[in-house]
Amino acid sequence: MMKYVLGASLALAVASPVEAAEPPAPLFAADAPIALTIRGPINAVARSRSVRDGTIALAGGTDVNAARFSPRGITRLRKETCQFPPLRVEFTQPPAATSLFAGQRRLKLVTHCRSSADFQQHVLLEYAAYRIFNLISPLSFRARLATIDYVEPDGRPLTSRYGFFIEDFDDVARRNGLKKARVGDRIPSVQLEAQQAARFAMFEYMIGNLDWSMRAGPEGEGCCHNGRLLAGIGSYYAPVPYDFDFSGLVDAPYAVPPDQFGISSVRTRVYQGYCRHNGLALQAAAEIRGKRPDIEAVFSQMPGMDDRTRRGALNYLARFFEDIATDASVQSRVFKKCVG
Repeated sequence: MMKYVLGASLALAVASPVEAAEPPAPLFAADAPIALTIRGPINAVARSRSVRDGTIALAGGTDVNAARFSPRGITRLRKETCQFPPLRVEFTQPPAATSLFAGQRRLKLVTHCRSSADFQQHVLLEYAAYRIFNLISPLSFRARLATIDYVEPDGRPLTSRYGFFIEDFDDVARRNGLKKARVGDRIPSVQLEAQQAARFAMFEYMIGNLDWSMRAGPEGEGCCHNGRLLAGIGSYYAPVPYDFDFSGLVDAPYAVPPDQFGISSVRTRVYQGYCRHNGLALQAAAEIRGKRPDIEAVFSQMPGMDDRTRRGALNYLARFFEDIATDASVQSRVFKKCVG
């Protein structure tokens, strides 16, 4: 169910979800971390980047589900970047109606990449980014943090690490009463739903991410780059961001800024929103200012995050909040780099 409002200054349709069309699936209906065991030839998946069968179960051996594990990703799929790739989890039999995984078919699992403690912190920071955007817009991917015991088929334990599941995009669409857009590699920027595009751009500026496009993707792969489009808002498309490991907030060791920006660190913020959306971006900045306590609470409540990581994240976000402290500061500090 959607309410449509005409933006007076921009003459664009602005959609505000007023109620979810469907409740979230059980896995994403809560935020409390879960404890899991993934059992199978995990070493083979990591070493050869092959597809293997196994099981995924809640800790203690309950809620056991047969699953197929395959490596995924682009940068993190490369062996020189990650010793352990992100995984796609495909359930080979539908989970029971009573299962935490009820209704799931395929899930993305963000993993620890490397074994050092620092990489555990990067996982938690990226998970925090998803949680932050959930506070900004309901048109967002939900995520569920997990502590995962990886076990070989013979029962030999490999490692225990944090990871998190990302909601399937079909479920994002259904939860908001929308549908996945079916477009080519590129759409005109005027077809973007302005309010969501403004929130998207302001959020990416907040976390210091430049590795995205809300209107274009690699040739032949469809739109967009680290973003997906929702349809069903008149003739407009609402962009939904994901994949934040190249952001300044996460500050992964392998992350480098795109060459075209002429900066040396992913910690440097550059606003990439559209100038035509500046009025709504001012509203987005005001909304985010009002949510600052909730945003900061994401880090204070994060299990496993050490004090150094927490302080660093909050200090990085504090500089963003200085940039958006007033409408005037947004105009002078943020919008000077707006696009088009």
